[in-house]
Amino acid sequence: MPDQHGFGSDHFKWILNMIDIGVHLIDRDGITLFYNDKMAEIDGLKREQVIGKKLFHLYPSLTDETSTLVHVLQTGKETAEKVQTYVNLKGKRITTINRSYPLFDNGRQIGALEVAKDITGIVHLHDQILDLRHQIYQSHQKDKKPGGSAHYHFSDIIGTSEQSLDAISMAKKAARTNSPVLICGPTGTGKELFAQSIHNAGIRKNRPFIAQNCAAVPSELLEGIMFGTARGAFTGAIDRAGLFEQANGGTLFLDELNSLDLFLQAKLLRVLQDGIMRRIGGASEQQADVRIISAMNIDPKEALEKGILRQDLFYRINVVNLSLPPLKERKEDIPLLTQHFIEKLNPAFGMKVTGIHPFVMNRLAAYDWPGNIRELSHAIESTYNMMELECETIEEHHLPAYLKNAPVRSPAAGSLEWRQEAAEDSSQSLSDRVKQIEREAIVIALQNHNYNISLAAQALGMKRQALQYKLSRYGIEKKPDVINRP
Repeated sequence: MPDQHGFGSDHFKWILNMIDIGVHLIDRDGITLFYNDKMAEIDGLKREQVIGKKLFHLYPSLTDETSTLVHVLQTGKETAEKVQTYVNLKGKRITTINRSYPLFDNGRQIGALEVAKDITGIVHLHDQILDLRHQIYQSHQKDKKPGGSAHYHFSDIIGTSEQSLDAISMAKKAARTNSPVLICGPTGTGKELFAQSIHNAGIRKNRPFIAQNCAAVPSELLEGIMFGTARGAFTGAIDRAGLFEQANGGTLFLDELNSLDLFLQAKLLRVLQDGIMRRIGGASEQQADVRIISAMNIDPKEALEKGILRQDLFYRINVVNLSLPPLKERKEDIPLLTQHFIEKLNPAFGMKVTGIHPFVMNRLAAYDWPGNIRELSHAIESTYNMMELECETIEEHHLPAYLKNAPVRSPAAGSLEWRQEAAEDSSQSLSDRVKQIEREAIVIALQNHNYNISLAAQALGMKRQALQYKLSRYGIEKKPDVINRP
């Protein structure tokens, strides 16, 4: 019967068959009442094979304990984002992420509804990666080589600002010990760079360094990745070493720890406290000699207040706390970082860029860089795509559009102001305006590098001799703090 708006059950069936997500409806006895086209595609079955059939007839590999639909029927409570792996009637292994809901009529449960997203291909690819990692681990175990590697050292960290030097100093001290380290900082500030540097400067440098982003995979899959699996633990499970085994004797870096499921946080805490772990479905326990370095892109206090980070785990991993400042708080590092990216990009693009126009440097210094160092790197790479092969200097018209409208830096040390007056002053010629900006950039570079001409020249992307000429041309004193001393 159509409702008052003219829509009946056929309309809703048509809509549910059009969406790109599986829908499966069963009654209280587990018999399928509705099964949309996408669900049939996921399972590799025809709808007529499914309608009116009991759930376990369709999925013989599932049980009361492993079926998300049956769990909802038994508990009357919905489940969210649950990973389920099963084998269909044709013997194909399928993995889905399910949301399951109980259905009630006048307070009486009459069935359950499930919506499913197929992740079989993703899981298959992920398993291949894990198998390859496991093979490498076994090979290195046989040859007694580290199962993972860290490529960065403290010498790779670019920055001479007070904040950068403080962070590097603290990290070097942490490298001398085996204590857990928590690195906090916005996305793009180089947290893994610091983690690898700590590992390579410590006593575990010849042992594995294994990194895992906790936000990259669903928690149900991450459990097996972290702790390993034993054959038969669940459908399709094989004997596979987890991250703790692969990192044994070395360092395990857990990025975006705040994304880790609270259940897994509890398991992680037990391993850190007891130094003992067990594979999923395994019977034996193993020692876990692993140093944990974790990272978060939000303030731990915020994570604790939101309830996404266990307080007891926080106390356990926060033995050494390393805070990386955003780039907007250490803008004096921008010239050095820019020069570093230029030297890195030149061979990649087959170009010979030697520097950056002072006006462009002012643009970079004035921008707040919400994406931090990673965004700066991408911005410099963007300019290379806009330049001709013979270009040697990055000019303003090479910049991405959002940077062309950024404010520029004022001559006051460390201050940032909109240069509206200068831009609107029609009495000043373009040549004079460029010279003024160039002079200001040189003064700022000298101030930022304690009037060390070599460092200032490097930051400005020019040769020392060229900077000496500019100092003479603009009448800039090389050492005003010494010359003006009474």
